Amino acid sequence: MAAKVYKPAAEVNLGPDSDEFYISPNVKAPRVAGLLVKIFVWILEMPIIGSMVLYILKKDNLINKLVQDAEIPEPPLFTSTHSWEDIPEQNVCLTKPDLSPPERVQEAVSCLPASLESTLAGSPPSSPKRWTIRDFNRAYSSGEVTPVQVAKRFLAAVKECSGPGLNMAFFISYSPEDIIRQAEESTLRYQRGTPLSAMDGILVAVKDEIDCLPYPTTGSVRMPAALCGVVGFKPTAGRLSNAGVLPLNWTVGMPGILAGTVEDAAVAYSAIVDQSQPSYLRPELNLPLLKSSLSIKNIKLAKYAKWFNDSSEDIRSCCDKSLQMLHAHYGWETLDVTIPEIEEMRLAHYVTIGSECTASLAKYLDKLKRSEIGWDVRVALGVYGSFSSRAYLNSQRLRNRQMYFHKEIFKTADVIVSPMTGVTAYKLQDDALKSGELDYINGAALVRYSIAGNFLGLPAITVMEACKKHYKKPEVFYDLLKKD
Repeated sequence: MAAKVYKPAAEVNLGPDSDEFYISPNVKAPRVAGLLVKIFVWILEMPIIGSMVLYILKKDNLINKLVQDAEIPEPPLFTSTHSWEDIPEQNVCLTKPDLSPPERVQEAVSCLPASLESTLAGSPPSSPKRWTIRDFNRAYSSGEVTPVQVAKRFLAAVKECSGPGLNMAFFISYSPEDIIRQAEESTLRYQRGTPLSAMDGILVAVKDEIDCLPYPTTGSVRMPAALCGVVGFKPTAGRLSNAGVLPLNWTVGMPGILAGTVEDAAVAYSAIVDQSQPSYLRPELNLPLLKSSLSIKNIKLAKYAKWFNDSSEDIRSCCDKSLQMLHAHYGWETLDVTIPEIEEMRLAHYVTIGSECTASLAKYLDKLKRSEIGWDVRVALGVYGSFSSRAYLNSQRLRNRQMYFHKEIFKTADVIVSPMTGVTAYKLQDDALKSGELDYINGAALVRYSIAGNFLGLPAITVMEACKKHYKKPEVFYDLLKKD
């Protein structure tokens, strides 16, 4: 199979009439779980046969043709950094420089619209209430509920959902004593009328890719947000500090925010945005003025139809309706564009993650026995370790091309729109519970629309689709702000 020869990025047509061929991911790897995973691991770890199997897998999945052996004219781009551009924005609040995190939180809260309902007003039983940071803050300030009460309800919920009946262990580590201690201190501050900020007493979970001493702490923000019906916000690379982030994927890994609502994501962002650089070096912090009665005008949304439509019918239909609503309510225009080499970017991203994971974990893995590593992880490490330095360098050349393509599109469009996942969450089968599961076909469909944000360091947000007015309450639901 002849390797691909890429023409210079500047010669690629990005318009709707482009002749660039869209390659829908055609992953050639069977789903394996249970005993089959173990057998597959044993084969991959055999010195000669394993290398042959890995070569066939990479060849069949076009890694050799599109990435490793390809001829790419652009130089490699090893980091996804972006220089700050002072572009005028509509309906934003420019925060003052050198504010403390609590002061920035207050600025963010002042940008939010006034609530139209009382804090603990009842919601229809079939539609669970998504309590916001401001809801908790109002309840704490009024004395209706205290942080200690919420903390105790939270700990009871964690214990119940982690038990044998539900077996939903959401947290790998937490200290009930520490949580109660912090809640007691927060309760005292509210009683004295001196809370730290609107986020005082708010429960915050930290994903296990971040070193959160003294807790022993995987990544991804927008995809789990989409699968769970919440908001996922990944700011531009560099806007949040990487201090404490485990160096597993140092050129694609970056922090982000999972929140119940857009306003909570904005408040949380204001609290943790990196303001450590000197004021003359760091970009301005503009917060969305959500309380404004004026709608943002003249927004242009770029849509690559072949890519956008490469999703299940239910997802595609909902996302199309959302675009129609944006046009009907705000007059936002959708522009047809072509984003070339989507599949090539996915493969380059995969090679980059795999290569960096292998390099960063090597000294730790050498000290572990194979039996201490999960079966599915051993498969991934076997594949990752097979990537050559040429494959990694070519992946960074493809990153450079994609950065050029996206910057060109952003010259005429404000946002690139797409679904977040190609399929909805699929049921985890019983045979995957003990030995793990390898399902690269569904995996590729899930990550189909998330690559550019990570690989290119672009800001991206996942929001709930607007197809349904009411949502059924989940089978497992805990109301932490309920009245006793």
